[in-house]
Amino acid sequence: MPTLRQLRYLVALEETQHFGRAADSIPVTQPTLSQQLKELEARLGVKLVERGRPVRLTPIGREIASRARRVLLDVAEIRHVAEASNRGMAGTIRFGVTPTLGPYLIPHAVVRLHREHPSLRLYIREGIPDEQKTELLNGKLDMVLGPAPDASPGLTVQPLFLEELHMFGAPDHPLHARAHLEPSDFSGQPVLSLDPRHHFHRQTAQICSALGAQLLRDYEGTSLDSLRQMAGSGLGLAVLPELYVRSETGGEDMVKRFEIKGWEAKRSIAAVWRKDAAFSDTYAAIAAVIAAEASEILG
Repeated sequence: MPTLRQLRYLVALEETQHFGRAADSIPVTQPTLSQQLKELEARLGVKLVERGRPVRLTPIGREIASRARRVLLDVAEIRHVAEASNRGMAGTIRFGVTPTLGPYLIPHAVVRLHREHPSLRLYIREGIPDEQKTELLNGKLDMVLGPAPDASPGLTVQPLFLEELHMFGAPDHPLHARAHLEPSDFSGQPVLSLDPRHHFHRQTAQICSALGAQLLRDYEGTSLDSLRQMAGSGLGLAVLPELYVRSETGGEDMVKRFEIKGWEAKRSIAAVWRKDAAFSDTYAAIAAVIAAEASEILG
């Protein structure tokens, strides 16, 4: 029978497609990883790895790696169950969060969580929501905070709050001089957004489509700060979320919001974790704290 170590090596190789990077991710020496995978092939009597550049798994190798990943997750959950029974709300939670939300909400939640649960630790990683969802399913993250994803097998999705989105422009933008603004007034207006991998980019694109505005492709920001600064310079308009605008780093010092008739743009924020996770109660408690903090900030 294959060992858990060999299954872990196979999964690492599938994810990295490189013997050296797979060995570093575990970590173990490359010769050890290579030898163990050869032994795994011998035990199973099948070829698992197509050695080349990049390294790829055979079809049966990919199937076994997929099943191995589930086995490793189950083993990790067994360990977590034991830890949870002994420690309650304690330990380190690997917490993923979108950069369009985390810096403007999580600091408040961290203070409250540490006060109420001093033995709880959060290892916080910002990242692209779609990529972090994959990391969650693969066991690299325990919990993710971001735009509510579509229903997905194996995941618990806990909606937390709705956050308003607003259109902003430089204070001297001609549209600010109008007493009343209709959605049609923004037809053809250039609008800035983030990297296309962000969910926020796709939502901005939907808003542009509804307004008939022009989504700029040549000036994609790397953060909400960069969007606000570019909009403040007059390069284009920017859609910004309410929590960011109310934060210490945000604000309306260099941009001004447009009051548009019938404007109702919002985004739904949710906490997500694996179904039947040992620490589900802990994740739900963290989600409740985050929702409470957001509610207080948004009033």
